[in-house]
Amino acid sequence: MAANSKSSISGSPSVSAQEALEFHSMGRPGKLEINPTKPMATQRDLSLAYSPGVAVPVLAIAEDPSRAFDYTTRGNMVAVISNGTAILGLGNLGALASKPVMEGKAVLFKRFADVDSIDLEVDTQDADEFINCVRYLGPSFGGINLEDIKAPQCFIIEQRLRELMDIPVFHDDQHGTAIIAAAGLINALHITGRDMKNTRLVCNGAGAAGIACIELVKAMGFSPENVILCDTKGVVYQGRTEGMNQWKSAHAAPTDARTLADAMDGADVVFGLSARGAFTNAMIQSMAKNPIIFAMANPDPEITPEEVAEIRTDAIMATGRSDYPNQVNNVLGFPYIFRGALDVRATTINDAMKVAAAQALADLARQDVPDDVAAAYQGNRPKFGPQYIIPVPFDPRLLSAIPVAVARAAMESGVAGRPILDLDKYAQELSARRDPIASTLQRIYDRVRRQPKRVVFTEGEEEQVMRAAVSYVNQKLGTAILVGRDEVIKENARNAGVDLDKPGIEIINARLSRKNAIYADYLYERLQRKGYLFRDAQRLINNDRNHFAACMVALGDADAMVTGVTRNYSTALEDVRRVIDARPGHRVIGASIVLARGRTVIVADTAVHDMPNAEQIADIAEEAAGFARRMGYEPRVAMLAYSTFGHPQGERSERVQEAVRLLDKRRVDFEYDGEMAADVALNAKVMQQYPFCRLSGPANVLVMPAFHSASISTKMLQELGGSTVIGPLLVGLNKPVQIVPLNAKDSDIVNMAAIAAYTAGA
Repeated sequence: MAANSKSSISGSPSVSAQEALEFHSMGRPGKLEINPTKPMATQRDLSLAYSPGVAVPVLAIAEDPSRAFDYTTRGNMVAVISNGTAILGLGNLGALASKPVMEGKAVLFKRFADVDSIDLEVDTQDADEFINCVRYLGPSFGGINLEDIKAPQCFIIEQRLRELMDIPVFHDDQHGTAIIAAAGLINALHITGRDMKNTRLVCNGAGAAGIACIELVKAMGFSPENVILCDTKGVVYQGRTEGMNQWKSAHAAPTDARTLADAMDGADVVFGLSARGAFTNAMIQSMAKNPIIFAMANPDPEITPEEVAEIRTDAIMATGRSDYPNQVNNVLGFPYIFRGALDVRATTINDAMKVAAAQALADLARQDVPDDVAAAYQGNRPKFGPQYIIPVPFDPRLLSAIPVAVARAAMESGVAGRPILDLDKYAQELSARRDPIASTLQRIYDRVRRQPKRVVFTEGEEEQVMRAAVSYVNQKLGTAILVGRDEVIKENARNAGVDLDKPGIEIINARLSRKNAIYADYLYERLQRKGYLFRDAQRLINNDRNHFAACMVALGDADAMVTGVTRNYSTALEDVRRVIDARPGHRVIGASIVLARGRTVIVADTAVHDMPNAEQIADIAEEAAGFARRMGYEPRVAMLAYSTFGHPQGERSERVQEAVRLLDKRRVDFEYDGEMAADVALNAKVMQQYPFCRLSGPANVLVMPAFHSASISTKMLQELGGSTVIGPLLVGLNKPVQIVPLNAKDSDIVNMAAIAAYTAGA
């Protein structure tokens, strides 16, 4: 069993038995359902999905079996299979009792790596019967995840199925645990300055996970003579006969040590995959300087971090529990390993792929942690070091890091059936698979990388702004300029663990800037007939970073700016508008990008005009259409109302009708029509009821009749419809400026900075 990826209810004090039962029984019992991916609304749909249309792909696959990956779910489908002989820490409770666990594993595949999965419980404890059952299911799946099968039966089953099947067969309780532990070990060795070749490691526990761990560390470079395996009878040494089998014998060590205590004396590393209390204080005390202790038994580790802290202050610890740092959690591995294996149609998951996954995990833990991860852990931001050597499960970067490493290793080791030619593009596609924002923003990021820009991050003393600036530079988008007091920024950066000492990051103090007087003169010239004295302009430049940053952009000392973290949207916009005008012939609006169910729609105006008149609505339509084109979409603009083409009548609908007439006179070069209700604009079949409608298809730009309707609708889509909303984005200014919501996360700030940079010079 994967001792470190799961725990019984006793290991989770925050979860009661009743709560767990209610969770699994509420609504539709269980944790899975099946939804069709093709429409099933009409008789024609059914004819295509089943008879007679289904005969066509059947014949195609019969002619060429590889086409099953093109016409069926096989290429993204993994079976989670168990016989229930080693369920969690609960033992042999049978196949049926294992079903909740297997359903849970299937859910994790989908949640973390968008791998479709189904659980299969095989009601036999005979290894041959189990093997014969599973081997004939091969055509249904792209991979097999074996789970909760007792040792040594699990070794026999996995080995035979790997020989018999041409798809990956992976016993996660063995290899998943080993891969995550190996990732943590790589970083612990790095921190303590050790070399694998001469590091002594002891593994207590000779079950599935223990055997897999020592096999993997040896494959990574540990010397076999420096690795000692122990079980309940003591050290597995050369010449021992009691309690041995072929898997233990393969790792019998040439050593005089006979007990766990003997083996741990002077050891650098100890892996625990055994039971509570297996490591005593004396054993830990006898280990080498800066010992590495992975106590991975669940629900209770072999020794707790508190117990180790009482006797050693130099230890690095990992456990299988989420309430301690450095959790060895299998969910960091199996979804992403299968994702990479499926995408190259690997025939197996070999040692090279496992080592690559471990190294990618280790590398990820050394990178700065984004706000998304900190938010998932109640704002406790992990930082690489003894308390953070393994990434946390909710790190969104796992999906773009681990599968790429696995896919590359599969190709290099010759087990990939369909190589991926562009791994960078593959990484981008992986990000988009989980996060719909990624696909929309990717082309923006790509263009900015080709033409890097200098972006001012106005509120430079704020932690998330500093992190965003670092991310902007790390992603090769250009130069990040932080506005603020040097000493405050540097002190805050040190406290937050943010490294600002790198090329591409500049700090500017508005009061001390050599451009201070130039900016004050420029601002005074703009405001002198609006009731401002020169000293007022000077005070704004000295004390208000929005005015200072906007002057930098207006006078060409920076390409774009991003602000809004510390003040509300309307206030920030007023500050910027004192310095930067609308583009000649344009109107400043707010546009939001809404991504829902695979569709992208731009909504305007979501930020500026409260109750626009007909001329303003027409202007908003033009600005939104231009923005859509810059984002890569050919605009089809629908001007919305509560009515459709004159019914029912009303004053607000008349404004929209007049806006249409104004656009007619302007002879614009995009599709538009209105007034119409939202369902008419978005549903092609409903739109067909109005054959005179000018739109050639569902609208991708929605112009709202008022700011309040735009704001309400986008927020409702986000909260109730599960849509992703980017924005509001400022459109129509003469210089690129974007305003983020109050207290925005660093990832949101980077996205807005990239969008601002994208529009610089456009």
